[in-house]
Amino acid sequence: MSVQEAGLDPLEDVLALLGATSHLSAGLTAGGRWAVAFDAPAGAKFNAVRRGRCSLRVEGAAESISLGEGDCFLLTRPVAYTLFSDPDVPVEPAYPYFAAADGGVAHVGDGDDVFLIGGAFSLGERARSLLLDSLPPVIHVPADTPEAGTVQWALREIDAELRQTRLGSRVVAEHLALVLLIRVLRLHLARDPQPSGWLAGLADPVVAPALRALHARPAQPWTVGAIAQAAAVSRSTLAARFKKVVGVGPLEYLTGWRIELAADRIRRGSDTVAGIAKDVGYGSESAFSVAFKRATGLSPRAYRSAVGREAPRGGHDPSVAGRGGGAGNGLPSPAAVDPVRIG
Repeated sequence: MSVQEAGLDPLEDVLALLGATSHLSAGLTAGGRWAVAFDAPAGAKFNAVRRGRCSLRVEGAAESISLGEGDCFLLTRPVAYTLFSDPDVPVEPAYPYFAAADGGVAHVGDGDDVFLIGGAFSLGERARSLLLDSLPPVIHVPADTPEAGTVQWALREIDAELRQTRLGSRVVAEHLALVLLIRVLRLHLARDPQPSGWLAGLADPVVAPALRALHARPAQPWTVGAIAQAAAVSRSTLAARFKKVVGVGPLEYLTGWRIELAADRIRRGSDTVAGIAKDVGYGSESAFSVAFKRATGLSPRAYRSAVGREAPRGGHDPSVAGRGGGAGNGLPSPAAVDPVRIG
């Protein structure tokens, strides 16, 4: 994505630029008395109950969660969890069942009165930081929640694509899983009385227009006053509210987003560093290089060389530890996802 192609939706920008992808996994059928334990996932994971009932126990949580037909949950942290029919059933590891999955479905226990679908979201470090760090470890969406209708629509469409196995069904279902992720995040924001973090900023009446303006015109020579004018509030109100909700000031956030755009340009093409610097809002190549190195730990040219060395081995970004503060920390590095297990 070039700077000129960046849209007015910051969430869309982040999901596209930072490489968010979804991976559907084997389904699970179960019956009788059963309990299976899953290792901590590498990224965010979801499961949805399409038939029957079971319970979820997340490592570190005081109580289990009862799941009914139509319920789904999103794990936002790498925590181990267990799905079970009864709390006193001996727990077995889930992996052997999914390694032996038949027709894309793992079979546990005696019968098939319970059926779940699931998948994982591969998010780079930066995307996880923006989208998930301010969320609870697990988000439960009961089917009977009035606001859950849009989540249920996505689940029904995913289920239909997987069952009908038409041309391109799996690709369609994986795109729908990203729709599911966005709708679960929206639902959580709507029911959280005091949300915080970058994601919450997208729903904040003061911060949201500021974020949209910055994403629409990142190369503009923004000042706090100009951003406040775009948000139709005073300079002091914008500065205080942005810092409270997002966790960093508006100009600090802008610097981080410019670095993300620049890093993407460096990874994807042969544009000159000077050209990239100008396109993302820096008056000189030297000023851009200083900001880039402060945020990523590497100069733009060293970063390009590192990307070139890594690409033949794995095709993804090198692991670069951010040394700056706020929104400029780190660069995305896609997480590996085990396609056998459900999330």
